[in-house]
Amino acid sequence: MVSGKRLRGLGTELAAVLVPAVAVLWAQPPFSWSVASALVACGLLPLRHIWPPLAVLGALWGLAGGLGWPATLVALYTLGRRAGRAYATAPWLVPPVVAAVTPVLLTQALPWQRIVLTVAFVGLYAIAPTSLGLLMSTRERLTESLNDLEHAREEALAASQEAARAQERARIGREIHDAVGHHATLIAVGAAAIAASTNEDETRRGAEQLRTLAKRALAEMRVALGLLDGREHAAGLTEIAALVAGSRAAGVDVELLPSGTPTEVGPAVGRAVYRVVQESLTNAARHSPGSAVRVELRWQPQELQVHVRNTAPARPIRVRRDTVGGGGAGLTGLAERVASVGGQLSWGPMAGGGFAVRAIFPLRHEPLALPPAAEPSRAEETAAP
Repeated sequence: MVSGKRLRGLGTELAAVLVPAVAVLWAQPPFSWSVASALVACGLLPLRHIWPPLAVLGALWGLAGGLGWPATLVALYTLGRRAGRAYATAPWLVPPVVAAVTPVLLTQALPWQRIVLTVAFVGLYAIAPTSLGLLMSTRERLTESLNDLEHAREEALAASQEAARAQERARIGREIHDAVGHHATLIAVGAAAIAASTNEDETRRGAEQLRTLAKRALAEMRVALGLLDGREHAAGLTEIAALVAGSRAAGVDVELLPSGTPTEVGPAVGRAVYRVVQESLTNAARHSPGSAVRVELRWQPQELQVHVRNTAPARPIRVRRDTVGGGGAGLTGLAERVASVGGQLSWGPMAGGGFAVRAIFPLRHEPLALPPAAEPSRAEETAAP
């Protein structure tokens, strides 16, 4: 079964040959051999797929007979389309012009003015289809270049987003190390103290084994996380008020609006909330200078809702076309951090202008904190011998 593409190609080829042939049959032949030579030129048109100049050369006898222009137009168009360069097609325009003008000069006595006009019009007939073919070829190359540029832009954007995710993973990894590593270190120190203070061999061996396992777990965690040497301050919920005050001191019109009854949250959730507010204030100051920002912390029985909204900028700014989702690459990494503590993050422009960032944190999801059973209570410590 013939595919649709091959059928369209066959239909185009038949039209390219039959339409010039019909035009030849409808014309008034100046010579007895004009129709035959023009139909031969139409029949030779498929040769343009092998080498376009072959069809141009095959149309010369038809041009000499006065009826070869229909086939020549098709051949010259293909010549310009395939060559793609003006300097490559210019030499092949001379034979058609000579073949079309020579019979006129030999059979008619024309003044030099009409000879000049005849040559000029014949030259225009030859240049027009060739130029159209050149333009179509240039358009195809430009379209291909634009597609390549768009593909490169998408790859650069994907790389930027991946870099943001990697940076956020590194930051989360450092915080995991700070949270878990602290408790692992305390376990190792406590086990070493027990081993040094007890006289029972079995207790000493168990404490030494516990100390070794804690140190090994800490070392394996550091290797798995690939921690950087630098450390950053892990801020949480208690620093949000200072963050808002600092932004206000820097000239940002920002207001903190807490509502509901605050409850205790895990350190991972607190740090994620802090980062949502921090990133939102940074984006508002950068992309909407002069806008009013409202930070809302809504405490619900089962979740904490964080809404950061800013109005439209006080002065017009240029919006980058490569902005994704209305926010920067920082929001992409921030969404991963919020998801790591069981939350959800969304952002986008508001209907009346401005921008909104919304995050929801479940109050009972604390994956980065050690379970209570892992830490001995004070009662157990008192009861211990």
